[in-house]
Amino acid sequence: MEQDPRGFFPPGDLRVSDAERDLAVSELSRAFQVGRLTTEEFQQRSDQAFAARTGNELTALLADLPVEEPPASTALVERADYDPATRPRIAVGATIAAVCFGLIAVGNAVSQGPTLQQRELVQRIYAEHGISIPLPPASSFSWTSTITPAVISLIFVMLVIFLRSRPKRT
Repeated sequence: MEQDPRGFFPPGDLRVSDAERDLAVSELSRAFQVGRLTTEEFQQRSDQAFAARTGNELTALLADLPVEEPPASTALVERADYDPATRPRIAVGATIAAVCFGLIAVGNAVSQGPTLQQRELVQRIYAEHGISIPLPPASSFSWTSTITPAVISLIFVMLVIFLRSRPKRT
């Protein structure tokens, strides 16, 4: 009973899955790419791998090949389209958005709301269209219209700080 040094395949005469067959072909493909197998050997062993039923059969196909390090996780592979100039543009955009939302929050905090004449004008316009609405109450400080843009502004500020504090990738 051969043991699989890679630890990929079931031991002995246990049946293998399609995923394990594909994994064996991937290993064979890696060996072919680095020149350890000829085209004919790769084709023959790949056919045997797809026909394999047990872990022993797959282990035997790879027995004379060195155990390679597994490929790097795709999450760790650098993106080829990564543009280092993108991060400063995002930070500038987030800074501008933070300033805009901050100004909206300050404007809402100091605003007195519509005057009595403005509220009466709205009521007359609605009445001309056949819509009857009561006179809107005099406005007071609106927590919602002040706090919401302030929180959004803080989120953008935190984004800028995060982007500035992360080490740059090269």
